[in-house]
Amino acid sequence: MAAKKTTSPSDSTNPAPKKSAATPAAKQAAAAASEAPKPVKRPTAKEMKEHAQKLPYPGKQADMKLQPAMDFSTYRAAGKLQDKIALVTGADSGIGRAVAVAFAMEGAHVAVLYNENTVDAEETKRLIEAQDRQCLLLQLDVRDPEQCKQSVRLTRQELGGLNILVNNAAFQMSQEKFEDISEEQIRRTFDTNILGYIWMAQAAIPHLQEHDCIINTGSIVGLTGIPILVDYACTKSAIHALTKSLATYLGERNIRVNCVVPGPVWTPNIPGTMPQEEIEKFGYEVALARPGQPEELAPAYVLLASQDGSFMTGSLVHVTGGKMSSDQ
Repeated sequence: MAAKKTTSPSDSTNPAPKKSAATPAAKQAAAAASEAPKPVKRPTAKEMKEHAQKLPYPGKQADMKLQPAMDFSTYRAAGKLQDKIALVTGADSGIGRAVAVAFAMEGAHVAVLYNENTVDAEETKRLIEAQDRQCLLLQLDVRDPEQCKQSVRLTRQELGGLNILVNNAAFQMSQEKFEDISEEQIRRTFDTNILGYIWMAQAAIPHLQEHDCIINTGSIVGLTGIPILVDYACTKSAIHALTKSLATYLGERNIRVNCVVPGPVWTPNIPGTMPQEEIEKFGYEVALARPGQPEELAPAYVLLASQDGSFMTGSLVHVTGGKMSSDQ
């Protein structure tokens, strides 16, 4: 698949971003620095049940009745990634979109790699550009090593470099019976979730410098297991191992590699891949009795991408709402 890239009009004449002023979010945060953000009441799993909605795969965020929260009303940006260049896979929606927007709020220019949902990707681009940051849309497939190389090449060409790689693209499809998981599904899950991360890392590492970083998206089910997503859980466990191994490998170059480990998070993947009965009770089993929202995950990625996380590498950062075991 050829890359479908979208840049701002100025990109063609001056692809390398200039040093720039603070983002609108950072300016707003500075003005409100004396005011602590008020906690937001999040819907519980019980309250969300009435909004349970099954969507065809691939689920589109634009089609969700109950939209994932990502207005960042309580987030206070501080220019932590000013003029950094980030490449985020699977950033058309869900956690990936929230991470891309948070990075832009912190001053980064962002390349958004996505595979299928152009409508959602265009919305991510709009949100990034609202922060006066450049956004490059790349419609590519992480299952193809050559397209992974292409994504890195285009990011460097159009945005002027690469400092942060976020491996976030994922595929899952629930199956009640392990014996019913098809070979096609297993291969797609592994090709996307672990081989895709490897191909992206191999493409990016030659261009990363000291203090740059890689952040992977794992999952609590990679530690606990889950009977209806056996293949998916296996890949997430592999991502955790990849993170620790790469952290050791790249440590002498002072390139950090970490992993965010989400619990249940309300994204298009849930109504798009889970059975109705699971959607209706999604997030009920965690200590906080609710699913997380994408904007609640993004600060962990900002921490790991910024100098605030300068002594963190090989870490699995749990953002799970208290999801501790698979039998709760």
